[in-house]
Amino acid sequence: MADEMDRDDHVDKRKKGRGHRDTTEWADRYGGARFKELDPNAKPGPTASVEGWVVFITGINEEAQEEDVHEAFAEFGEVKNIYLNLDRQTGFVKGYALVEYKGQREAQSAINEMNGKELLGQSIQASGAAGGVDWAFKKPQRRR
Repeated sequence: MADEMDRDDHVDKRKKGRGHRDTTEWADRYGGARFKELDPNAKPGPTASVEGWVVFITGINEEAQEEDVHEAFAEFGEVKNIYLNLDRQTGFVKGYALVEYKGQREAQSAINEMNGKELLGQSIQASGAAGGVDWAFKKPQRRR
């Protein structure tokens, strides 16, 4: 009877979720690749994504197309990517877009110049208002 209890103690319980995997599998899964991490000592402010500097734009007209957004923001530098999310039911733009630039200067000039400008008859208002152009990723200030 004692032997049966010992065997029951050693039975592995099934665990749900991702956090219970053996980390030795990761080397096989990702081929030993190192991923870019945010600098923990960086000052508060804009932060780059893994691929570039992403600008978040609100106040986009629902009938805007990707070409319209690209045309408006390409004058500040090379646009690497544009994410324009559509409403599933209507097929119209949800009112915001993400524009990715390679460099911080390009993205900053887009933010500075496009706040308050019109895009398809709809004003992109200053940051903090009902719409605007701002950084998609920011490192917050540390709380004391």
